[in-house]
Amino acid sequence: MSPNDTRLHGRTALVTGSTGGLGVTIAHTLARAGARVVVSGRRRDRGDEVVTGIRAAGGDATFVVADLGAGGDAVRRLADQATAAAGGHLDVLVNNAATLLMPKPTADVTDRELQDVFGVNVFAPFLVTGAIAPAMAARGGGAIVNVGSNTGLRGSAGSAVYSGTKAVLHSFTQSWADEYGPAGVRVNAVAPGPIATERAVEFADHVAPMLARVPSRRMSTPDEVAASVLFLASDDAANVHGVVLSVDGGWAAV
Repeated sequence: MSPNDTRLHGRTALVTGSTGGLGVTIAHTLARAGARVVVSGRRRDRGDEVVTGIRAAGGDATFVVADLGAGGDAVRRLADQATAAAGGHLDVLVNNAATLLMPKPTADVTDRELQDVFGVNVFAPFLVTGAIAPAMAARGGGAIVNVGSNTGLRGSAGSAVYSGTKAVLHSFTQSWADEYGPAGVRVNAVAPGPIATERAVEFADHVAPMLARVPSRRMSTPDEVAASVLFLASDDAANVHGVVLSVDGGWAAV
């Protein structure tokens, strides 16, 4: 990406779950493209660190603390606080926050794990979008990018819960595209495969057989996934609606 990228110049963006992992890279990528980025997450120290890094690179960012697993009012409060922090409106929403669950047999998943993963991965993006998309529609434009997963495209033994939440998010993407598209709001998703983050080492044994079969024979980098998010958020994708874009080295294709 060019250091002179201005695709989001003058626009505002909220990236949920942007105090760690892929979310940090997405926040930096959108900021480098000119967006004023609202960073959000549970830990203020990490949020302040991300904001400091964006500003040091010449970007514009602010932080809003949010626990998306806390339920309805807390999630809706994030939407209100992020809108205020962005200057009164949001042009881009990236539903990135997610709770991972290590692969395990369905019968071994606890009630709490089921509630936690669905709470962050399904309920939170539904509520955030419901709180932000109508204002985008009223202004006649906006872009929403959901961060799904290649596991939401195909079933995988031991991954029913996490895969199921991502399949729901992909379905949300298509339904919201139909709901908000006529008012000028584009809704799309990226579906990454394994991403080479620090946490990826926890899943190394699980993903090795997968990587052996995909055309690229490697994980995606956070920058590659973030570049796809930027594409969908920008006018480069001006007539792209309801797409679930695989960024997985060809895993979904083969």
